Amino acid sequence: MSVQAYVFVECEHARSREVLDEILKIGGVTQASIVTGPYDIIALVTAANFKILGDVVIMKIQTANYVKRTLTNVVME
Repeated sequence: MSVQAYVFVECEHARSREVLDEILKIGGVTQASIVTGPYDIIALVTAANFKILGDVVIMKIQTANYVKRTLTNVVME
């Protein structure tokens, strides 16, 4: 059973494009876009299980250059 989550990413000022380029290279990220609102980027992540999903978010997205914080919302349906 695979799992999906939307990851909302807040970036340092004027760094959204750089962060987007880095996030799009991460395995499991199926889509990512720069958006308006309190977060700068929304990424859709697909993983085989919750452990792998957590690893992608914590070890890859949160550690990307210029990322300030993330909010992860798991897709239910």
